[in-house]
Amino acid sequence: MKFYSRIPYFIYLLLVLAGCTTGKNALQKGNYEAAVSKAVDRLKSSPRNNEASGVLSKAYDLSLKNSLRIIDEAKMSTNVLRWETIMEQYGKINRMADEINGCPSCLEVVPAPQKFVREYEDARLRSAEVRYALGQNLLSENTRESAKRALQNFEMVKQWVPGYKDINNKIEDAYWASVLKVVLRPVIVNSNYYKLSSDYFQQQIENYTANYRNNKYVAFYTEKEANAKRLVPDQVINLRFDDFIVGQTYVKEKVEKLKKDSVEIGRTRDNKPVYGTVTAELSVFEKSISSSGLLGVAITDWQTNKVVTQKKLPGTFVWTDSWANYKGDERALDRNQLALTKRRETVPPPPLTLFVEFTKPIYSQFVDYLNSYYSRF
Repeated sequence: MKFYSRIPYFIYLLLVLAGCTTGKNALQKGNYEAAVSKAVDRLKSSPRNNEASGVLSKAYDLSLKNSLRIIDEAKMSTNVLRWETIMEQYGKINRMADEINGCPSCLEVVPAPQKFVREYEDARLRSAEVRYALGQNLLSENTRESAKRALQNFEMVKQWVPGYKDINNKIEDAYWASVLKVVLRPVIVNSNYYKLSSDYFQQQIENYTANYRNNKYVAFYTEKEANAKRLVPDQVINLRFDDFIVGQTYVKEKVEKLKKDSVEIGRTRDNKPVYGTVTAELSVFEKSISSSGLLGVAITDWQTNKVVTQKKLPGTFVWTDSWANYKGDERALDRNQLALTKRRETVPPPPLTLFVEFTKPIYSQFVDYLNSYYSRF
């Protein structure tokens, strides 16, 4: 009984699926072009499907009429971008014709699908002309924002008509007019001794900015590159280590009294083990060398020389070492304690290395700060 009670549901489900594959549902929702595509696909696999044939006939007729109506309305419009609407609608009509022409059984339903090749090409060319003129006007406003919009227009022209006039040059001009040009000045550190380490930090930053791709409207230059190109920047990044301390050393000694019971301490004359308690005094030494610094970042507007944003970025690196010695019976020590007594005090890294180490967390913060600030341009 349960099986038979489910039969109507399965029949309903099959009907729904059939409607989906023939395009019936899309037709009922007014998605005429989608209905045509689905019906064509269905007729390719099932040439005698009556429902798909009916959907194709009705959907094609409605889609064609709807597109021609939109084209006529657009031609009478004063909208400067009306040719793009016309191009889009002719494109829809032509795509439907291509789909139907590629399906023999579909041609029995729609024997001569209309195609507007010349009209489409004319609308595409006129659309390119309009966008080119808009781009020209925007570019002449000489602002970054208008140059961005000009670039968008020129890129659309190239997409539609790749060889249109001097479009490649126009895209290049608009791009560089829209780019925020930022010069990265050398890091200032008030110490000749640490200049080599700060140069390493500088190189890391320059490597990052040279490969910056997060915002195509922002370009970074070193001061040397800017001078060579005679570049007039929009902004300048100034970096200075305002404060740093390298090699602050701290040594701690911790003394522990150790005792372990039930340890074999000897043997009797008849070679039986004698157990007792062993003791030792363990001295553990912990040495830490702390290095830290503060990088001041100030981004200034080139024309006004005013700071537009600034931040202090801290960084710390702590090098640690530990060793131990003991007095008494080593059997009172566990394995880790004994291993620690085998170690000797390690020679710490040189100051220049410690400087580089505390700049690593600063570098990470700087990159995050840079990405956050320049994402808005």
